[in-house]
Amino acid sequence: MTKASTISWSLLLGLLNAQGLYQVGYAWLFGMTLWVTFIGGTIAFKTLPRQQFGTLQHRTFPIYFVISIALSSGLLGLWVHSHPSVLTDYLRPSNGDVAQAYTLAAVLLSQAANHFIIGPLTSKTMFKRHKLEKQEGKAYNEPGVSDEMKALNKTFAQLHGISSLANLTAFLALLFHGLWIGNVGANIKSIL
Repeated sequence: MTKASTISWSLLLGLLNAQGLYQVGYAWLFGMTLWVTFIGGTIAFKTLPRQQFGTLQHRTFPIYFVISIALSSGLLGLWVHSHPSVLTDYLRPSNGDVAQAYTLAAVLLSQAANHFIIGPLTSKTMFKRHKLEKQEGKAYNEPGVSDEMKALNKTFAQLHGISSLANLTAFLALLFHGLWIGNVGANIKSIL
């Protein structure tokens, strides 16, 4: 039987360590990614008119990506600090610690690509399409839209697909990392 702990200020302050902060950071990142990818976006898509949905995504995604970049950077930094073999064995992805570093790097890179490249291009295309809909007096998917609208539709679909794939990559990488640390442990060392 385990001994019951008595809550004290020193016990509470002791919870603020690298291992605890790593777990909270991971939970925040995974939960946020799960919500944005599968729940919040679906609810908004089904509830809001299309142009309002697009505007909402345009406003919320940059914040989501910046938080994702910050958290995944912090997790990757703590992981490498705590598993120094990553720096010497980086060409051995079969090494579990190296594989996890690559996994966290995949999250960071996919979210950075979405924030700095794919997202801005997608938003720019979406707003061009909105403007052209007003000029033509037709929705993007109505019969008889211009060739320019058809080209914008194709570009938007491609960018949206790439963005979705990058975000799904981040989600799957985080799922893998969560399963890893849940079964093997994170073994995060103090940074002090």
